[in-house]
Amino acid sequence: MNQQKSYRSSFILLTTLFFLWGFITVLVDSLIPRLRELFTLSYFQAGMVQFAFFGAYFLLSIPASYILSKIGYKRGIILGLLTMALGCILFYPAASYREFGIFMLAYFILAGGMTILQVAANPYVAVLGSEEGASSRLNLSQAFNSLGTAIAPAIGALFILSDKIKTKDEIAALVGTAKETYLAAEASAVQTPFLGLALFIVFIAGIFLFAKLPKLISEESSGTYADVFKQKNLMLGVLGILFYVGAEVAIGSYLVNYFLDMNLVEVIKENGFMKSIAEGILNSGLAENDNKAIVGVFVTFYWSGAMIGRFVGSYLTKIMKPGKVLGMFASIAIALIVISISTNGLVSMWSILAVGLFNSIMFPTIFTLALNGIGDLKPKASGLLCTAIVGGAIIPPLYGYFTDIIGFKAAFGFVIVCYAYILWYGYKNSRKSTHEA
Repeated sequence: MNQQKSYRSSFILLTTLFFLWGFITVLVDSLIPRLRELFTLSYFQAGMVQFAFFGAYFLLSIPASYILSKIGYKRGIILGLLTMALGCILFYPAASYREFGIFMLAYFILAGGMTILQVAANPYVAVLGSEEGASSRLNLSQAFNSLGTAIAPAIGALFILSDKIKTKDEIAALVGTAKETYLAAEASAVQTPFLGLALFIVFIAGIFLFAKLPKLISEESSGTYADVFKQKNLMLGVLGILFYVGAEVAIGSYLVNYFLDMNLVEVIKENGFMKSIAEGILNSGLAENDNKAIVGVFVTFYWSGAMIGRFVGSYLTKIMKPGKVLGMFASIAIALIVISISTNGLVSMWSILAVGLFNSIMFPTIFTLALNGIGDLKPKASGLLCTAIVGGAIIPPLYGYFTDIIGFKAAFGFVIVCYAYILWYGYKNSRKSTHEA
């Protein structure tokens, strides 16, 4: 009973980390419109923000797993949190001196801290109980990660983007005290929330310092990478994570352009409740391009679907084989994409948005299936799996390339291939589980 209570309290504590890094990831996205003016960036430079994020996962996941094998999970989590806090603190000089290079360094360090947390927390949650319930637990923790991503845009709009951002020409037109006052206010809008976050993260690190986490994974004798690469199911899971993250980000990144390509603005304006949402966007003056704002607001349904799906998936993976649930969700995702590319108008729009709901359980389920039966290799295996998150920097540009050549709808065939692999991986693990049983 005491062991179960220890597992439960540890699970709750670790789940706060999932919420935290989901919240911060999207909050930084809210900075991009302000950063373009604060640092007078080109769109290419602004896009480098995401490159820094995925680059941290690619470069630091394997080193993070090595560090964890030396210092243990608890100290690794504290190190990850303190690294994140340092990244947040560096936002202060970046905004004060208006140096984009310092900001990029700050964001890379922040993402590096998140990388350490991902490598540590995902496998730890997976082993906080029976192996059969690993997917269910990780889906539940990831659901709170999605809750953080759902809340962050509103917080960002309230504290970071609440005042009107001046254009480069408007800033240049300011003189003397007026310019200094505006730039100071711009810097403060970035500095204040991130200093607050740094203090909160240090507070969470303090809680972990005194928390008693059960030691569930051997951290001293965790094997070598030669042993890890021999794990066929794990390596197939690494490819699964790469395809999943890439497909999810590719769809999310191009939805606005896809909807504009189908001329959905007029269709939205002519439809009941969607028309009222569109009129609200138009009257608010939220964006320079009204059409992009009108279709862009509906992209929220794609990302929020992941949160709902993970809560549902946590239950489904508890009562069904996780591999079977993964295969079922991948099948539905493929069917929805086929419907979208075969139709037009609102049917095409809502079917592609619904893919987000079925993306939900893929990361945590692939992750836990890949870790099944590898014992003390989990720290290094987690590093490899988190490295595969770089799929978010590989698949979207390839999808964009195919779109340039054959158009949006035909290019979705490339995304279907990604989901087809995930379907196969889920089916393979479902059969494996049945055979072992």
